[in-house]
Amino acid sequence: MFGRILTKLEDILHLGGCLSLVAVAALLNADILLRLFFNRPVQIQFELTELYLMPALATLSLSRVFRDGGHLALDFVPEHLPGLLGSFLARGRLLLAAAFFVAVTWMSGKFALKAISHGDVEYGALDWPLGWAYAIIPLGCGVLGLRLFHDAFSNKAVAQT
Repeated sequence: MFGRILTKLEDILHLGGCLSLVAVAALLNADILLRLFFNRPVQIQFELTELYLMPALATLSLSRVFRDGGHLALDFVPEHLPGLLGSFLARGRLLLAAAFFVAVTWMSGKFALKAISHGDVEYGALDWPLGWAYAIIPLGCGVLGLRLFHDAFSNKAVAQT
C-alpha cells in the first residue's frame, strides 16, 4: 500500500517537474520574442525561473527518475553481488543515499520553514515569497529519501543481488 501511494506521489511530482521545464522553455522563448519584436520583456521571467521553476525541475523528478533506473551513479562496488554480502551492500548503498537525502531534506526544510515564518520576500518585478520557493527542495529530496528507504527495506534490494 505504501509503495503504491509513494509511486503516485512520485508521478505527480514528476509531472510538476516536467511542467516546470515546459514553463521555463515557454517563458524564455516568450521573453526572447517579445524583446525582439516589441521591445517588451516578460518582466517576471527571470525571477520566476530562478526562484521556483529551476528548483522544481531539478528536484521534483528525483524520486521518479531513481525508481525508473534513469539516474546517474558512481559505483564503487559491483552493482550485483550474490549472497548475504551482496544483500548487505545493496541495502547499505540505498541507506547511505537515503541518509544523505534525509539530511538535505531536514536542513532545507528548516531553511524553508524559517523563510515562511519570517515572511521572507525577494523584491523584483513582483514580491516573491521565498519560503514557498525554498519548500520545493525538501519536498523533492524528502520523497527521494522515502523511496530509498522503501527500496532498502523491500525485497527489491535483495532481488537485485
